Amino acid sequence: MSRRGLLGASAAGLAAAGLTAAVPAGAAPAARPSRFGRSAPPEPGKSGFRLRWLGNNGWEIRVERPGAAPATVLVDPWLTRFRTGTYSEQGADPKTPVTVDRAAIDRHRLRADQILVTHGHYDHMPDVPHLAARTGATVLGTESHANMMLALAGPGERRALEEQLSVVRGGEHIRFEGYSVRVLRSLHSIPGPRARVPFPGTRPGGPPPRPRTIADLVEGETLAYAVTSEATGFTLVNFGGSNFSAADLAGLAPDLAMIQPGGSTVHDYVPRLLSCLGHPPYVVPTHWDDFDEPLEEPAVDWGGLEGLREAVAEAAPHTRFVVVDHLETFTP
Repeated sequence: MSRRGLLGASAAGLAAAGLTAAVPAGAAPAARPSRFGRSAPPEPGKSGFRLRWLGNNGWEIRVERPGAAPATVLVDPWLTRFRTGTYSEQGADPKTPVTVDRAAIDRHRLRADQILVTHGHYDHMPDVPHLAARTGATVLGTESHANMMLALAGPGERRALEEQLSVVRGGEHIRFEGYSVRVLRSLHSIPGPRARVPFPGTRPGGPPPRPRTIADLVEGETLAYAVTSEATGFTLVNFGGSNFSAADLAGLAPDLAMIQPGGSTVHDYVPRLLSCLGHPPYVVPTHWDDFDEPLEEPAVDWGGLEGLREAVAEAAPHTRFVVVDHLETFTP
């Protein structure tokens, strides 16, 4: 199954999705529309966040906390990057074995207070059980995500994970020391001529047999997450798929949105999403790299990045479009 097909990456598809003129890289963020009742964001560099891209939809979010050590929130950390051929002409073979390279994960020496799982696919979730066991982080995800992670985990990892899992459904707003995490019901991309979720389904009730192939890791429902600094009021939001639930974004108005290319079958994907979010001052693209390529080298665009840049500029000309490369950091 081709990821280009999955994400609707063709130029024609992007244009049809409302992905249509680039904003200058240094353009200053503008205040959001007055209907949200919010002032302009803090001056650049004063958000209280530092973002580091771990490839695909993987992010390390460092939260500064006055009077306390910084906290670290990970989103969809997937460092193994086993070869799938997802962006090749042939696409990914559903029978590709799921592997977890624990040595490769450990080389990055990640810390985490929380790990946020957006959905259960092979390029988002497989490394989480090992990272959770190593860091002691609280892991947020749906019942299906939790069951699939327990099935993936090794014996020692599973014992740790059972204590660290927090099953969420969307709608939760959880306060941690110095910041909060809002869990948002969301939607996965629906690519192709029949607009279908790839590897759909859920795994309720209990852990399934150990997932062996990428087809065994089903979507399991999709979530988005908003993280807000108590010290600065700055809010960022991450979307794990190129789709969204407008009703669940009501009143959110983040300062920064991490959004994906694609969405060719989603009606007015980018214009409608940015409108729902109040045209945030920053957009940071995510999930735009070919993950068959090494994480330690510059990202290789799978073909959707420029279309997304143009779409954001057309829909929100005052929004700053900030591209972060592999393992680089950005402090908004």
